Amino acid sequence: MRGNHVKINPQAFVDMKGNQRIPMLTAYTFPVAASIESAGIPIILVGDTVGMVEMGFSTTRDVTIEHIEYHLGAVRRGAPNTHIIGDLPYLTDRSPEIALINAKRLIQAGADSIKLEGAKIDVIAHLVQDGIDVVGHTGLTPQTSKNFKKVGQSEQEAQTVLSEARAIEKAGAFMLVLEHIPDSLGQSITNELIIPTIGIGAGSDCDGQVLVTNDALGLGSRWPPFSKQYMHASQAITTSAQKFACEVTSGIFPKSADD
Repeated sequence: MRGNHVKINPQAFVDMKGNQRIPMLTAYTFPVAASIESAGIPIILVGDTVGMVEMGFSTTRDVTIEHIEYHLGAVRRGAPNTHIIGDLPYLTDRSPEIALINAKRLIQAGADSIKLEGAKIDVIAHLVQDGIDVVGHTGLTPQTSKNFKKVGQSEQEAQTVLSEARAIEKAGAFMLVLEHIPDSLGQSITNELIIPTIGIGAGSDCDGQVLVTNDALGLGSRWPPFSKQYMHASQAITTSAQKFACEVTSGIFPKSADD
């Protein structure tokens, strides 16, 4: 399938709304990105979640623009024919001018489009005006949230999320990530917007779904309640390491061709 993989542009994703569900996964390394492209996943997010799931930080706020650039390069080399979103880290989008400088760095590093958290309407509009394709993100926004509780459970909170979604679309984003909100709110936003919504803990009515690949692989020890583990890679790594150690200490590995 890898040889026939064709990179999908933003308008094609918009055209999928109501016609075809959109699967999205994160990636941070060359081999994982290559496997995701081989699987036919149409869109990869190089997210600031790399800080927590790969680098051991307790928050995504410790991720720098240089970190994302590094991982974007690796992912682009692994998935040359897949649409890749680059995440703008904490404070790298604090003004339209600063955001544009950093967005261009991520595009140069290999991103096709840029994602940023929150209803930064002036920033989104500025990037779009300069020809940068933008993915919005509302609901739970880890860069600025004080905890990881579900957002939008009260009527007031739900109205705020809905208003932000409308404003992000109006500013020119071609796609919107909805994170950790009630299913009914995810459905309402999806039904109202023209652009596709990508849910992560936002219900099954979103136009697509995204998972952190480490969560899907079971690579780690703790996962969000809205994730799913399709395997348990951490246990497989531990088992392999134990077998390797046993073979080294017992002299089984490496076995000489002369033996």
